[in-house]
This record gives sequence, structure tokens and C-alpha cells, in this order.
Amino acid sequence: MQEASFSGLIKAIFYMIAFYYIFKFLARIFLPVLVKKAVQKAGQNFQRQQQYSQSDSWQQTRTKNDEIIIDTTNAKKPRETKKVGDYVDYEEID
Repeated sequence: MQEASFSGLIKAIFYMIAFYYIFKFLARIFLPVLVKKAVQKAGQNFQRQQQYSQSDSWQQTRTKNDEIIIDTTNAKKPRETKKVGDYVDYEEID
């Protein structure tokens, strides 16, 4: 069985502080690179989706020359307000 010692406590605190500063240093170096790559990938995905939707809608309008279709699925629909319960007015009792 091992006993806790003051020198063991000091070592553990030193290792925790060292790990914190090493992690902080490495994060400053590598985190901007990782974020930049994630933003670029998201931009590429967005661009690909945009091109697909534009080419898809363009093909639909070209195939049907005498018929124009307006897609209203993205139109704003009025939201219903739901009544949850009755309003109860409370009075203070002295």
C-alpha cells in the first residue's frame, strides 16, 4: 500500500500545470489550421449544394418550355400562435 506524500502532491500539481501550458501552446499552433480547413470544407460543401440546386432548377425550366413552375416550398408560412391556457389574475392578500 502506498501513502500520499507532500512530494507526490507537488509532482502531480507540476504535471498538471505543465500539461496545461503544453496543451495551450499546441492549441495556438494547430487550432487555427484546423479551423481554416473546416471553414474551407464547409465552403466547398455549400458551393457544391448551390451549384446542384441551380443546375437542377435550370434543367427543370428548360425541359418545360410552355410551363413555368414556381417553387413555393421555401415561402414563409404564417405561424400559428397556440393558446396554452387561461390567464389568471392573482391578488395579494394582506
